[in-house]
Amino acid sequence: MVVLFSKSSSMTRLRLRLYIPPIYLQEPIISQIISRYNLTVNITGAALDKNTNGQGCFDLELQGSMSHISNCLNYLESLHLKIIGKPNTDEDSWYC
Repeated sequence: MVVLFSKSSSMTRLRLRLYIPPIYLQEPIISQIISRYNLTVNITGAALDKNTNGQGCFDLELQGSMSHISNCLNYLESLHLKIIGKPNTDEDSWYC
């Protein structure tokens, strides 16, 4: 489940944790969601090293229109990536 962080009339922010399996570690997935879906992406946490069992993990905050964010999530789901919504709490220290 993905949780909306905040919403204004034209812009929406969404926080999520994205898991990248080893097959996609050399692919520019975050770059793709920025350029394809015209989103602003803030990486608030990441784990990409030999201790992650070959899997990468990113805590992201996406900002853009609701339709762009929805299309982005559809794209990520089409890649069969694990996506977990992040609740809206200040200073929650939820990192990869």
